[in-house]
Amino acid sequence: MTGRTDTASSQAIAFIGGGNMASAIIGGLIRQGLPAAQVEVVEPFGEAREKLQAQFSIRAQEHAGPALARAGLVVWAVKPQTFKDAAAQARPHTANALHLSVAAGIRSDSIAQWLGTERVVRSMPNTPALIGKGITALYARPGVSAQDKAQVEQVIATTGDSLWVGQEAQLDAVTALSGSGPAYVFFFLEAMTQAGTEMGLSREQAYRLSVGTFAGASELARASQDPPEVLRQRVTSKGGTTYAAITSMEQDQVQALFIKALHAAQQRARELGDEFGG
Repeated sequence: MTGRTDTASSQAIAFIGGGNMASAIIGGLIRQGLPAAQVEVVEPFGEAREKLQAQFSIRAQEHAGPALARAGLVVWAVKPQTFKDAAAQARPHTANALHLSVAAGIRSDSIAQWLGTERVVRSMPNTPALIGKGITALYARPGVSAQDKAQVEQVIATTGDSLWVGQEAQLDAVTALSGSGPAYVFFFLEAMTQAGTEMGLSREQAYRLSVGTFAGASELARASQDPPEVLRQRVTSKGGTTYAAITSMEQDQVQALFIKALHAAQQRARELGDEFGG
């Protein structure tokens, strides 16, 4: 890709790391018309490389090398603890590229220093990106142009929605809220499924009802102009079944404990930046 926002432009897109998030973006780009020949991947694990090559017919290398120099955009999809070393290997070949990080916790100051460029966008996606239903928050350093931002938006659009935040520190809150958020949904799905089986439903029935409820309620919230407390109140008739459940959760301080858990996730996101960003 170049400064143009179409995904089928002349320059390649490189991915450092070939895990789930990289696969989600690669799949989306190829579905939108990016030729597989324009995708470069650096992935040290042989099994992951073979999977990517078989799934997308792209080029995947074990180590960073001169092939990265043809990339106009480099997507960093590595684990926080390996980012610094991976950057040292790639830096000689990526001086002219725009860089997009999907690595949790690693701050853009560190990324810019490691790569020797100010053209860095940091993001926090989530796993529904795997099916094109993700939500990704983006933060751009001052050296990122409007054209660069449009390019990033085009790439992220293959995985779902996106929004820009004005302060990088907000990404720690995003990490706690939407980055880790799918796990909270799955956690409650586990509980609802278990409760359903205890009340006489089969596991399959309970799980299908639980997933359908989350999906439907989320779509209702998306379509409504009303805040969630109003939507909840409409389902909660005083003295009814929903009222009994909500009252039980309020007495057990479920909401307060859940909010506390999100603050713990935010704190861990800050710690990751401190731990691996030096």
